[in-house]
Amino acid sequence: MKILAVSDVELDYIYQPKIADRFFDIDLMISCGDLPHYYLEFMVSMLNVPLYFVNGNHANKIEISSTSEKSGPWGAIDLHRRCLKDDTGVLLAGVEGSIRYNRGSHQYTQGEMWSNVFSLVPKLMLNKLIHGRFLDIFISHAPPWQIHDQEDLPHQGVKAYRWLIKSFKPTYHLHGHIHVYRNDVIKTTRHLSTDVINCYGYKVINLDMAPIIKTK
Repeated sequence: MKILAVSDVELDYIYQPKIADRFFDIDLMISCGDLPHYYLEFMVSMLNVPLYFVNGNHANKIEISSTSEKSGPWGAIDLHRRCLKDDTGVLLAGVEGSIRYNRGSHQYTQGEMWSNVFSLVPKLMLNKLIHGRFLDIFISHAPPWQIHDQEDLPHQGVKAYRWLIKSFKPTYHLHGHIHVYRNDVIKTTRHLSTDVINCYGYKVINLDMAPIIKTK
């Protein structure tokens, strides 16, 4: 299966009618945050496949459209503190936001991030019991602690995510938040059995479910 992941910056390459030709074979879409509702709604309407998202630290709690107020993009599924199984068979879980650095929305202390992660544990354990594995893709806005993160407080990684990766072994951890402006910046890191991927802009991921289901 093929996944289109996006985060943080709107791209003309995505936000135009040719998206249907460029990504005609996409099975699933994921947003790692800080993208406006209209951008994600456009993707859903043009590609007509499920889109799962978490909010970034710059997301408004409410967006005003031409007709109404919205707390999320129409046609997309909020994954914050949720574990879901997509119709493709992929097991997904997510946590929104970044480390708290001011009074903005979707920001959490390291302790609050631990609480967000712990809220996922009962369903992850149930996944293991029912499906034979905990999780396939973990989605967040912020990166894990000391993987792709930066030293300043707004861009520090989340310590609880390192524990989640170690304990529940997702195939992928997709995140955003860390903007990339140079070609030499590392965007994919293998940590234990998980590929941690910064999805700034966009990233196409090919996921072969057969070995995952067989080995986990």
